[in-house]
Amino acid sequence: MKTLAPSFRSYSKPFQSSFFSSSPPLRTRDHVSFRTRTQVSFRGACSSKRLGCRDGGEMVANSSPDGEDVKKRKKRKLAVFVSGRGSNFRAIHEACVAGTISGEVAAVVTEKSGCAGAVFARDMDIPVILFPKTKQDPDALSASDLIVALRRYEVDFILLAGYLKLIPIELIKSFPKSIINTHPSLLLAFGGKGYYGMKVHDSVIASGARYSGPTIHFIDEHYDRGRILAQRAVPVLANDTAEELATRVLQVEHRLYVETVAALCEERIVWREDGIPLIRSIENPELYS
Repeated sequence: MKTLAPSFRSYSKPFQSSFFSSSPPLRTRDHVSFRTRTQVSFRGACSSKRLGCRDGGEMVANSSPDGEDVKKRKKRKLAVFVSGRGSNFRAIHEACVAGTISGEVAAVVTEKSGCAGAVFARDMDIPVILFPKTKQDPDALSASDLIVALRRYEVDFILLAGYLKLIPIELIKSFPKSIINTHPSLLLAFGGKGYYGMKVHDSVIASGARYSGPTIHFIDEHYDRGRILAQRAVPVLANDTAEELATRVLQVEHRLYVETVAALCEERIVWREDGIPLIRSIENPELYS
């Protein structure tokens, strides 16, 4: 079943909310279209003088029955990029439905219309967008049209979940400090172009490393080189195969990614003056990891 990408014209004006008509996007199980108008974790007390919070976030403090402050925020809109089975995407979607993440998956972006992640998205009535445009997929979106589409869905954060393509610089500039990726090793080791899937775990075992584990990081224009946001160590056992190690890392990765996205949606990402992102503890605001 083929996923059709929405079709756009090119416009010289920057995106405005009035660009699209008030009519909602048309959805089917196969495609979306738009009506357009003419236009490991460490903890420690960090000095507040060296920390700065990311702007934004609608937050209201309420009191729970036991007297504790409960922070309620508007649900964030998430776009998840997938290339394969999408197990991290499923974990994130399920956490959103359960309320663990204060967000919802507004769209899925893929270069493979038939991948398991895209099939799951259609089953959940989540719009699927094809990207990037190629000779083989002329109906897919260009980078500029993808940005327009994500704005139309009011996307706050972009989550890469097994997406194998390099993210274009235009998208990174349009969503600053708002795009994160997961990688199945402790970066900066065993990362970069060509390191994905079982190749990562084969390399970890061959190196003799005693620990591996997932890394969640912000992205830049290079593969696996953005600022590290979260990591969790997974022991490499003496007789591990790549498949066995991959299974254990993935289990931890699902939990870590959900926890990190939850912090992102709750505006608990804090930036040190030197550009290092930290996650503020939900239990103790004086602790960071």
